[in-house]
Amino acid sequence: MAEIVHQRIENRIPELEQLERVGLFSKKEVKSLLKRATALEYKLHRLIITKVDFIAYIQVSRIGYQFKREEIEFSIISRINNIFRRATTKWKDDVQLWLSHIAFCKKWNTKSAISKVFSSMLAIHPEKPVMHAYILRMVSTHTHTFLSFFFFWTGSLIVLFALQGGYEFSPEIVSGKLAEVVYRDATGKIQGADFILSLLTIATIFDFTKDLQDTIIQDLQSKYTDDSLTWDFMARRELEATVGEELQTAKGRASDIARKEERCCQVYEQSLNSLNTEAMWACYVSFCLERFKRKTDVRELKEKRQERLLAVLQRAHDSSLIETNRILGADRCGCHGSHPALQTICGRVVRLGSGATGKLFQDALTHVNPKSSLPLWQLQVEWSMTSQSPEETEALFQRGLLSVVPAVSMEIKEKYLDWSYRAGGYKKARKTFTSLHESRPFSKAFFTRMIQMEKDQETPKMSNLRDFYERALREFGSTDDDLWLEYIREELGPSGQPESCGKIHWRAMKLLEGESVERFTAQYTLLQTGHI
Repeated sequence: MAEIVHQRIENRIPELEQLERVGLFSKKEVKSLLKRATALEYKLHRLIITKVDFIAYIQVSRIGYQFKREEIEFSIISRINNIFRRATTKWKDDVQLWLSHIAFCKKWNTKSAISKVFSSMLAIHPEKPVMHAYILRMVSTHTHTFLSFFFFWTGSLIVLFALQGGYEFSPEIVSGKLAEVVYRDATGKIQGADFILSLLTIATIFDFTKDLQDTIIQDLQSKYTDDSLTWDFMARRELEATVGEELQTAKGRASDIARKEERCCQVYEQSLNSLNTEAMWACYVSFCLERFKRKTDVRELKEKRQERLLAVLQRAHDSSLIETNRILGADRCGCHGSHPALQTICGRVVRLGSGATGKLFQDALTHVNPKSSLPLWQLQVEWSMTSQSPEETEALFQRGLLSVVPAVSMEIKEKYLDWSYRAGGYKKARKTFTSLHESRPFSKAFFTRMIQMEKDQETPKMSNLRDFYERALREFGSTDDDLWLEYIREELGPSGQPESCGKIHWRAMKLLEGESVERFTAQYTLLQTGHI
């Protein structure tokens, strides 16, 4: 016991010396504090301990708070949190003690500590609705993010204990009524469609909130029809509609997706009848562009998406609610996340020939902030691959490679490599890769796609694979532990050299940094023992 007390008192000496250095306490006062703290520590290690002893120790530790010295405040707050933890470990059933710790954390804005206190308290008292309600009422006045996190955590806890057993929950918890009480309380204090949608997103994770989900959607439709986010959400819900029977063929699935997308667009069209605003048009365009960018091997679906996107872009531009120049330079459209450069001007391509369309894209790029030009490049590349000759498409890729924006340059490299493989097979892809593998910046995907292309060949060459892995590791070897493991797996394969694995392992351990080293060590051990 004496050793523990001595160690804890030793840990306090630096902060007390700091109190003396900044003039908050005299040497005599510091000595007195040490004496009182020592006596209280011994009390806390007796066989019979009282809560009064812990509270007294907390009061001693709080001396000096009013001075708000940054250099000592953190250590003092940490020490008091530790004393509270020791007390609540001893008296787990004392609700007031838990709430006092929460109040302390809230007062001093120790977010990480208060989160841990919540978790510990509800792990011990998951069956008490009053505890959930008290905490969630307090959290709902704090921040949106923390409320959402804690709401999610509470649901996870309920599910966990329901699976494990050992607790009998009240009807309020089992039926989801407590969640509805929390929802009503939170939305009474925090307004806005965005906040309600964030709660709905969390609620959909849990089966016991079905009734609450219906309530949230009803509130959304009755109270926030003047918000584009509401219509955007309702439109996108059509994508989740289930079908009567499982679709087996790619064309069948594509037809189903096309019907769902059409229903989404019908909702967007309905929204424009009552909410014909810039934000609503931006939501509609964002949806169309997102669907257009999704990969599909069904030509009809791809063409339908392109036709829809261009038509909506044209109508958004013609609505006069959005200024073309401002959209082309915008960083956000104000709906459903960020979408740089909506490229309204590109809607005109539906009426133009190939040559005029190419010029239009180039004109649009001159109006767009280069940092926001990636979606425009993506749209142009997709259009070119389906509408222009191979020579014209290759020339477009060459122009894209000259972009000074890393995100654009990396994306163009990936698409150029993919297109080369589709247009000219492995030989052309290898030529493209060779012409680019010294031109930074790179994405990991640029190398892994070339690796996969090599492995897809009838007789893959291990020498080529080693070259690709080595080039990838030159760029990402200090952070990507998965890349090292894939390389080792390759050498353990039928065409590899297992004796090289030790050297690769040594290099990885030397080059990897931070948490990547720990992950690599754990995965390598599993690999060696045959578990992965």
